[in-house]
Amino acid sequence: MKIFTNLAIILIAAGIVAFGYQGIADTTREKVVDLGSLQMTAEETGMFPSPPMVGGIVFLCYIGLLTKGRNKS
Repeated sequence: MKIFTNLAIILIAAGIVAFGYQGIADTTREKVVDLGSLQMTAEETGMFPSPPMVGGIVFLCYIGLLTKGRNKS
């Protein structure tokens, strides 16, 4: 009973974060030049988009867990 409520609170926090960030940033380093002792690297930042639908799905799971927790108690 209490587990469903705690899990629902965690899911609502995750849904708010998903709506706020809209994606996850990723930085990769790649070796561009390698001439003996001379080495150069390039940093490239990419974005993995998170559609707002993910936040909506998490929110629906939150509502489902809250109602399930209330029905059991």
